[in-house]
Amino acid sequence: MWYNGLLDLPVWQLVLVALGLTHVTIVSVTLYLHRHSAHNSLDLNPVLKHFFRFWLWLTTSINTKEWTAIHRKHHAMCETENDPHSPVVRGLKKVVLEGAELYAEAATPETLERYGQRTPEDWVERNLYSRHRTLGIALMAVINLALFGVHGIWIWALQMMWIPVWAAGVINGIGHYFGYRNFECSDNARNIVPLAIFIGGEELHNNHHTYPNSSKLSRRWFEVDIGWGYIRLFQLFGLAKPKGYRPIAHSVPGKLDVDVETVQAIANNRFDIMRQYRKRVMEPVLRQQKHLMEDEIKPRYRQFRKLLSREVTLIKPRDQEQLETLLEKNAVLRQIYEKSHELQALWRRRGVKPQEKLHALMDWCRDAEASGIRYLEDFAAHLKSYALRPM
Repeated sequence: MWYNGLLDLPVWQLVLVALGLTHVTIVSVTLYLHRHSAHNSLDLNPVLKHFFRFWLWLTTSINTKEWTAIHRKHHAMCETENDPHSPVVRGLKKVVLEGAELYAEAATPETLERYGQRTPEDWVERNLYSRHRTLGIALMAVINLALFGVHGIWIWALQMMWIPVWAAGVINGIGHYFGYRNFECSDNARNIVPLAIFIGGEELHNNHHTYPNSSKLSRRWFEVDIGWGYIRLFQLFGLAKPKGYRPIAHSVPGKLDVDVETVQAIANNRFDIMRQYRKRVMEPVLRQQKHLMEDEIKPRYRQFRKLLSREVTLIKPRDQEQLETLLEKNAVLRQIYEKSHELQALWRRRGVKPQEKLHALMDWCRDAEASGIRYLEDFAAHLKSYALRPM
C-alpha cells in the first residue's frame, strides 16, 4: 500500500535505517565541518567532501561558512562573553535547550568575515546550498515519505533533531560542564564519555580543546574515536589524509642533557607534560603528606588533589582560599605546586628567546634535583629525556 512506501520494512529495520541515516549525518559533521573545514586537520577527497556537503544540506540545512566561523570563534573566545555557546557564561539549560538558536544568533556578518575564511564559495554553494537552504530538508522529507510511507515522518523528524540535540546541545553544553579531564586546558571543556557512537568521537571534548588541530580526538588507551576510525578507513582508499594527529615530542631513553630541542619538545607536548606532572609528582607527594594534614583538612583530600592540578583561571575564589590554607600549612605541597607553575611559565612567556627558555628549564631541573623530593627529582630527569620526533 502507498502508506508503506516503496520499501515495506518492519519497524525494527526502520529503526536501524533511521539510526544509519543519522550516523551518516554525524560523520559528516565531525569529519567535514569540524576536522576538515574548521580546523584544517584533515584533507578530504573532493568527491567525498562534496558528498558530505550535499548530505548536510539534505539533513540539517547547515551552511559550511556559518558553522565553521562560529566554531572558530568559540575556540578563540572560549568561556568569555563573546563565546557563541558557552554554558559557563550562558548557563547549561540555555545551551542544551537552545543550542541551535544560539548558532543562528551568532552568525553575524562580522563573525563570518573574521572567522569564515577558506570555506566553499563555488557556484553550487552560492546558487543552491546557501540560497535555498530549506529546499534540502524539504527534499529529504519527500524522499523519506516515498521510501518509507507514513514512517518517513518520524524518520525525518529524527534526522532533523539529531544535530541540534547531540551537537548543539550535548557537545556544546554538557561537554563544557560535566565529565572528566585528561588535560588542564585553559577552558572548561570535558570528555563526556570514552565512547559514544552517536556523536562520532566529539564526546572527547577536553582532548579536542587541548589539541584542536589534531584530526584524532582520542588520547588514552580506553578512549575510542569513531571518527578517527572512519578517517583511517577513507585513508586506505586514498579519500582522506589526516594532519597533525600526534605530538611531535617524544622521550629518548638515556638522554641526560637539557638542550633547545628539549625546550621545544616539552612546549609542544605541554598539556601531556602537566598531566604527567600530576601523576608522577603531585599525587604521590599528596599521598605521602596526607598523614600530616590536620583532621579538618583530611575529609577534603580528594578535592585538594583536583585543585592542585586545576587550571588556575578555572578555580573558584572559595576553592582558591581553601587551597591556599592547605599550602600555608604544608611546605612540601607548596613547593611542588609552585614548581608546576614555574614549569608552565616556560611556554606561557611570549617574546622570549630560545636560549633564555633553555636556561630557565636548566634552572628548573637544577632546583628540582636539589629539592630533596624524590618524585620531583625523578621528574626532572624525565624532562631531560625529551626531544623532537624525527620527521
